Amino acid sequence: MDFVKSIAIAASGLRAQAGRMRIIAENIANADTTPTRPGADPYRRRVPTFRSELDRSLDARTVQMGPVRTDTSDFRLKYEPGNPLAGTDGMVRYPNVNTLIEMTDMREAQRSYEANINVVGATRRMIQRTLDILRA
Repeated sequence: MDFVKSIAIAASGLRAQAGRMRIIAENIANADTTPTRPGADPYRRRVPTFRSELDRSLDARTVQMGPVRTDTSDFRLKYEPGNPLAGTDGMVRYPNVNTLIEMTDMREAQRSYEANINVVGATRRMIQRTLDILRA
């Protein structure tokens, strides 16, 4: 495989995983937010998607961030009858964000990011060794 292709494919993976980590960080930051007014919906978890794209200049497939979707699962409910945001049943709706799942997804994205960094590093070492051989 061409060195430039290798680095470009890894770079696309780095961009995609960085975008994924940014969305996960938004989810974690909003995990305990409440609606702004009674009856309004709280923050809804966002889910990143990816797509494979053909880079014609490289003649290689790369990964790109796809559309960010919203998780349609139910909101978390907590019984807080004294809260002004509570419904008639005393329940307050909180975002459908599970921080344990988000932290697991963040760790997975971090490992994927590190794997792409390792590809770039290995490719750079191969380029350096090739240059050393050509100099000898």
